[in-house]
Amino acid sequence: MSFLVRMARVDAIAPDLSEIRRAAEVIRNGGLVAFPTETVYGLGADSFNAEACDKIYEAKKRPRDNPSIVHICSLDQLRLVAARVPEVAMRVIEKAWPGPLTIVVKKSTSLPSAPTGGLDSVAVRMPAHPVALNLIELSETPIAAPSANLSGRPSPTTAQHVANDLGDAVDLILDAGETFFGVESTIVDIRGETPALLRPGPFTVGELKDVLGLEVKVSRAAEGWAQAEVALAPGMKYRHYAPKTKLVLVDTGTDIGTVRHSTMFVADRYRGAGEKVLVLSTDETSSDYAREGYDVLSWGTRGNLYTVARNLYSRLRQVDTMGATVVVSESFEDRGIGLAIMNRLRKAASATVRSL
Repeated sequence: MSFLVRMARVDAIAPDLSEIRRAAEVIRNGGLVAFPTETVYGLGADSFNAEACDKIYEAKKRPRDNPSIVHICSLDQLRLVAARVPEVAMRVIEKAWPGPLTIVVKKSTSLPSAPTGGLDSVAVRMPAHPVALNLIELSETPIAAPSANLSGRPSPTTAQHVANDLGDAVDLILDAGETFFGVESTIVDIRGETPALLRPGPFTVGELKDVLGLEVKVSRAAEGWAQAEVALAPGMKYRHYAPKTKLVLVDTGTDIGTVRHSTMFVADRYRGAGEKVLVLSTDETSSDYAREGYDVLSWGTRGNLYTVARNLYSRLRQVDTMGATVVVSESFEDRGIGLAIMNRLRKAASATVRSL
């Protein structure tokens, strides 16, 4: 069955269910729907339709061993995709769902391998967005959905980002405006004795420890310093989030004076080599670079790093429109939401400067 490629505007708080019913029909008939969550836009298909899930990989040009997240709207659906739900998972679910937290559990044998990248585990979450929850409920199936962008590109935080990347590879885009958090969900593997952070996100490590009552392992891959050999969850194995323009991350410390000095030094070096340099800074330091004649784009304020997270992908897309040959970016502290920001920037960067 074929569908007209179109974009449907829906209210983020009180969406028009007639539009979502049309989207649910697309899902039930094996099509692809891009839809908003509170984190980023996802590219969704029926989790139990292997052929439909294959279309996700084709549309995104995504490696087949890179799993999707399965999105659910109820605990009954969790039991459909998970072989069992351990007690520690219920502690997370009671405190954090619906919300930007994904858990990795052993998958049900009835769930096809396509949405899990061929693994015997499944990454699953209940999103906190009315459009997403209504879509899943009306589709009457859990929805497999990675971010709705071309593989390796910055994730989409608006419907237009989806359209720009995927075009007519998507049957329908539900447009509910800009997403709230702007970075993907936190992913935690709770199959072992000690929970392991696989991808940082809006739900912080400190919050995870409080909810679980346990320590949480944080690997170098989760920090963004290394690629995992096996992708147990999205964002672990391959380069992600990258703009087309060369991005140089200046990761030499967190003191604002050090950050400003190091970033200026690196920008000067590239400008001296004849590059057209754009500086990605923060509200606190933007004027310093502008006074030195640099084009500047602000991530947001260090006083509230959630503003930086929300702007992250839109800025990484915007830099490609500004005519720079090199983008030099400030860094942030690896704490709270800052860990998620740095994970994305380290994976997006073409080069990282760690010392001068």
